[in-house]
Amino acid sequence: MMKGLKKWRLFGLLAALTIFLSGCGEEYLSTLTPAGQVGKDQYNLLLLSTAIMTFVIIVVVIIYVLAIVKFRRKKVGENTIPKQVEGSHTLEIIWTAIPIVLLLILAVPTVSLTYKFADTKAMEAKDADGNAKAVTVNVTAKLYWWEFEYPEQGIVTSQELVVPTGQKVYFNLKAADVKHSFWIPAIGGKMDTNVDNINKFYLTFDKESDGLKDGVFYGKCAELCGPSHALMDFKVKTLSQDNFNNWVDNMQATKGKTADKKSTDLGEQVFANSCISCHAVSGEGTGGGVAPNLAAFGDRNRVAGFLEHSEDGIKNWIKNSQELKPGNIMPEEKALNNGKEFTDEELDALAAYLMGLSVEK
Repeated sequence: MMKGLKKWRLFGLLAALTIFLSGCGEEYLSTLTPAGQVGKDQYNLLLLSTAIMTFVIIVVVIIYVLAIVKFRRKKVGENTIPKQVEGSHTLEIIWTAIPIVLLLILAVPTVSLTYKFADTKAMEAKDADGNAKAVTVNVTAKLYWWEFEYPEQGIVTSQELVVPTGQKVYFNLKAADVKHSFWIPAIGGKMDTNVDNINKFYLTFDKESDGLKDGVFYGKCAELCGPSHALMDFKVKTLSQDNFNNWVDNMQATKGKTADKKSTDLGEQVFANSCISCHAVSGEGTGGGVAPNLAAFGDRNRVAGFLEHSEDGIKNWIKNSQELKPGNIMPEEKALNNGKEFTDEELDALAAYLMGLSVEK
C-alpha cells in the first residue's frame, strides 16, 4: 500500500514540475513563444496533437476507472462475470472509427502545412528590374560555425544572421563537412543541412529582436555533429526593412577592405600577419571562406558563438580555442604566430582591433 502511495506521489510531483518548468522558456529561445508565422502554425499543430492525445488519455482513464468501480469484486461478488461484448459489431465499428477520425483531424492540417512550408517558388520571383523580390540566404554549416551569404546583395557574414521582419526569408541550406541541422526555436522548426544536396525552406520574423534579453534570437545546430556540437550556436538579429537596408549598405561599403601589414595599428599588423589568410574583414563577396567572416565582428553577441563578447573573451579564445571548442579548425596560438605565443601587448592590440570591426557603430 505504501509503495503504491509513493508512486502516485512521485507521479503528482512530476506532473507539477512539468507545468512549472513549461513557463521557464526564454522568449529568444523557446518554441512555446513563437515569434514568426511558421513557428505559430507549428505551435498550433503541437497544441492540436496534444489536445487529441489528452482526449484519448482521459477517455481511457474514465473507462478504466468505471470498470474498476462498477465491477469490483466487493460489489458484484466472487463468481459474477460481467457481460461479454466480444463480437459486438457496434463496438467494433466505434473503436475503429474513432481512431480514424482522430488521425484525420491531425493528418489534414499536418499535410497541408507540410506542403505550405515546402513551397519556395517565390524565391525565384523577380521585379520589373530583374531584382529578386524576396530575401534569400545561403546557409553553410561548418565545424563548428555558420556562414550566411546573401547572393542578391553580394554580401557574406557569419555566426550572426541578420534578416528583415514582416516578410518571408528563404534559405538554401547545405553543409560543408558533416550533417548539421539549422534551427531557430522561437521562429520555426529545424531542417537538416546535408553535404550532397541543398534543402530549401522559408521562415518569417514578426518581431524585432532589439527588445529581447540579449538583443537577438538564438539559433542551434540540432544534429549531433561532433565533440563541439553543443557549442555550435548562432544568433539572429531581426530588423525593420529600413534598418535591414542600412545594414546591407554598410556591409557593401566594406568592399575591398583588408588588413595592412604596415599599418601603424599594432592590432591590424598582428591580424594581417597571423589571421588574414583565413579570415576576411570585408563583408562584400561570396561564401566559401575557410574561417568565419569578421567584417561585423564588433557587432556580434558572442565570441566563437558562446564566449562573452569582450576583449578578454577574444584573448581567451585565441589562447585556448581547442580546449574551449574541441574539433574546430582554428589553429593553436603558436601556429598562428610562427611558433611563438603572442605577447600581452600583441594580444591586447589584436583584441581591440577585432572589437573595432563594425558596420553598425
